[in-house]
Amino acid sequence: MVIAADTVLAKRESEGNPVRVAMVGAGVTARMIALQLATPVPGMRMVAIANRTVEKATRAFSNAGVPEAEVVSDLGRLEENVDKGRASVVDEPNVVCQAANIDVIIEVTGTVEFGAHVVSAAIRHGKHVVLVNAELDSTVGPILKFHAERAGVVLTNTDGDEPGVAMTLLRYLRSVGLKPVAAGNLKGIIDRYRTPETQREFASKYDQDAAKVTSFADGTKLSMETCILANATGFKVGQRGMYGPKCAHVREMAKLLPLDQLLADGLVDYALGAEPHTGAFVIVHEEHPRKQKELAYYKLGDGPCYVFYTPYHLPHIQIASTIARAALFGDPTVTPLGAPICEVITIAKRNLQVGEVLDGVGGFMAYGLIENAPISAKQNLLPMGISEGCRLLRNICGH
Repeated sequence: MVIAADTVLAKRESEGNPVRVAMVGAGVTARMIALQLATPVPGMRMVAIANRTVEKATRAFSNAGVPEAEVVSDLGRLEENVDKGRASVVDEPNVVCQAANIDVIIEVTGTVEFGAHVVSAAIRHGKHVVLVNAELDSTVGPILKFHAERAGVVLTNTDGDEPGVAMTLLRYLRSVGLKPVAAGNLKGIIDRYRTPETQREFASKYDQDAAKVTSFADGTKLSMETCILANATGFKVGQRGMYGPKCAHVREMAKLLPLDQLLADGLVDYALGAEPHTGAFVIVHEEHPRKQKELAYYKLGDGPCYVFYTPYHLPHIQIASTIARAALFGDPTVTPLGAPICEVITIAKRNLQVGEVLDGVGGFMAYGLIENAPISAKQNLLPMGISEGCRLLRNICGH
């Protein structure tokens, strides 16, 4: 299907009928996506960007070589611009969600409550939705998927982010008759106690938000990404926070996870410090002796577990594949199966006192860890995605 998409997109390009895409959000990642899609991708056009600060949306278009994007406020003008091939900027996401001639909405705000409202509006108006928002997807993705199914549209996370890279690989391996039993990320370092202060210099150097960078370093984003993957595969975690074994190369993961758990439910997990240091992996299990011998011949190891991996993840580039699959084939790259398999729970970074108000993802006070959903429900644990603004009713010891 991924290969077929290029032919269909080329046909739509030649017919002057591209897939029309609008984006909500205009941060660093959004600007990279705008650059890629506005260049443009054959058979696809970025027609509008919605952002509360229109100057940022205008900047995203300008950086992508589209300096003439028009700031509009009413639906009719937006739809007219889309028909005439003119780029538009709006400050209200509902306007792009309502536009009849927009096919796909990319949600890239990194917010949970605001993002949920945007996605809900897009679904109500019959738009396919691509999430570049692990915070939102890991928190309420299964709920949004339920509404998307009822509306007959696709809700999907994106290829290029690790869950999509892993899921694309996993689906390919299944299609050739292999049995995936684990999937996950490669992670360089994790320091649970990083804060926006410790990450401020790095964030400034790369024009990033300090809280966002903190969520990368303290492992919260890792847990959110693997939660998305768990909810899409049905795989669980072997323990709270995953195992995350250190290894020199990701292929060592074939022997570093408990075989009984791999065969029972499948696992999501991560390799710490492993080459190739980026991308995603899938572990398959093969018990047939002859097939094991053949896999050893092709230098995949002695088995019974074998590691396949993709040594890159490029969200701003690979997102085009996800958009095409959703719009052309109704095929989500990575989407929840149903009820949550895993959730991301809130863990204190330091001792917290009654009355303190939590500062959310990438903050000074807490980080997120992935946990199996039944345990989270039984223990009534606080989801990290909705932790911001919660006032503590009792003292909490830091972990």
